[in-house]
Parts: sequence; structure tokens; C-alpha cells
Amino acid sequence: MPRVRSARPENRRRRKSASMPTEAVAAPVAPVEVRPVRGVKLKHVSTITMIVALLCLFAYLAGRVDVSAATSTAGATQSATKEHTMFLGLRTAKYEVADIAKAKEWYSKALGMQPYFDEPAFYVGYNVGGYDLGLVPAPKAETKRAAAGVAYWGVEDAHGAYKRLIELGATPVEEVQDVGGGMLVGEVRDPFGNVLGIIYNPQFKPGETK
Repeated sequence: MPRVRSARPENRRRRKSASMPTEAVAAPVAPVEVRPVRGVKLKHVSTITMIVALLCLFAYLAGRVDVSAATSTAGATQSATKEHTMFLGLRTAKYEVADIAKAKEWYSKALGMQPYFDEPAFYVGYNVGGYDLGLVPAPKAETKRAAAGVAYWGVEDAHGAYKRLIELGATPVEEVQDVGGGMLVGEVRDPFGNVLGIIYNPQFKPGETK
């Protein structure tokens, strides 16, 4: 009797095939766009590093330099500047007079004003454009003594002021003359022996004085 082949092996194959997992189909992947990274190039980094190193070297060397001489020179210059700027300007011109009563009368007439400070025993002062003209009693003051430290008083008309002082009793010392830059100066001696200077200076600005 012919043998009949069993169908079991085929069934087993089918079962095994059915039991095996189906391979997943990979979906197509979109290409990723690679963008260039913006940054500092290597050669630029090297240059910056070199510059920083040089700056550090210079700073180190500068710290080792002896600056004592320069400091002392700067200090001396600053000190000299302070000494030069110590004076704020003219404040008082003092005139010694043997007879202060007569001197007060003469100067009041010559200046066209009365004194703002009137103490004949020791001082009579006039405010002349913000500056002080002072008369000091000196019984032994000679009427023909040598001039010393002449103060020049500003006028608008040097020739006219000089002429008027002479008319009031002053004596000529130095006539008005042009000394350059448009400046006119002259000197007279008051009746009490003091040399009184007058000046026209177009470059002088009274409002700029302190």
C-alpha cells in the first residue's frame, strides 16, 4: 500500500513563516541641511592672542621703569604753577603823605569821588574801579623822594588825564608816550611826593579781573 506523506512539515513551515515578524519598511529620510558655523577664524585668534601678549609685556616693562625723576619734575612744575597763580591781581596802591588832610582833598578832587574809607589817623582809601588807592599818613615823607613800585591807573584818555593832573598841581615825571600795542603811559608826581602813573591799555578788560 503506498505511503501517504504527512502534511505536518508543510504546516509547520507555514506556521513558522506566519510566526516570524514582518520586516518594517524604512521610510525615506529627508537630507539634513548642514549650515556653516560662524565664528572666529583660527588666524584671527592667533593675532588677538599675540596682541594681548604684547600688551601684557609692555605693561610689565612699564611697571619696572623708574618714574621717580618724572614724578619729581611734575611735582616741581605743579608747585611753581601754584606759586605763580598765588596773586589774584592788584588790590591796593599805597601812597605816603605828610599832610593827609590836604592829600585827601587833592585826591578827592583828582579822582572825582570821596573816600570809601576815611580814618585820617592811619588810612584813607578810595575805590577806583574796584581797586584800592590808599593814603597813609607819614609825617617825614619828603615831597621829592625817588619813585619805587609805580602803580599805573587806567584812564580812557591818557593825554587828557595827564594834562588835568598837572593843572591840579602835580609835577611832570614822564610825559605820555606810546609803548606799543596801542598802550599809552605817563607819570606825574603828586604834591606829596608820590609818583602817580596813568595808562591807557586797550587790551586790558576790567570785567575779567577777580
